[in-house]
Amino acid sequence: MRVNAWPLAARLTLGMSAVGTAAATGHRQAAPQEAPALENVSWLAGCWEMSVEGMSIEEQWMAPRGGTMLGMNRVIRGGRTAGYELLILRESESGLVLEAHPSGQAPAEFEATEVTSSRATFENPAHDFPRRIRYVRRGADSLVARADAGEGDRGFDFPYRRVACAE
Repeated sequence: MRVNAWPLAARLTLGMSAVGTAAATGHRQAAPQEAPALENVSWLAGCWEMSVEGMSIEEQWMAPRGGTMLGMNRVIRGGRTAGYELLILRESESGLVLEAHPSGQAPAEFEATEVTSSRATFENPAHDFPRRIRYVRRGADSLVARADAGEGDRGFDFPYRRVACAE
């Protein structure tokens, strides 16, 4: 899914704590959770593809290494590259950050707000569109990416299937 190519792909698709005072109060505070590590989204690594109405979108993610996962995607329409994007998924002190560099647009950063063994959600409420990017794993060979405005139904789904990476 072109999580990174959300704005581009969307346009093309449409025609474009710790335990605190427990002893004193008898209450426990929730322990702070550790920021998710890249290993929590290692299921994203590999090659993914979707095709619809004469357009294909290819996305490839490298395995986690050195505190980053690098991704890239391209949109092919009419046998020509219609867009591409460089993606950097990196660990920061506050958690995971998805940095998107879409062709013809300024880069944008999205902070992880949810990371599980089958879902990763990244948000940037100040960004024009998308404000939220979500990857949902559906089994070993299926992935749905979604780019949306963070509210309501305004958004785009990208159903990907795992493919062999080209040499």
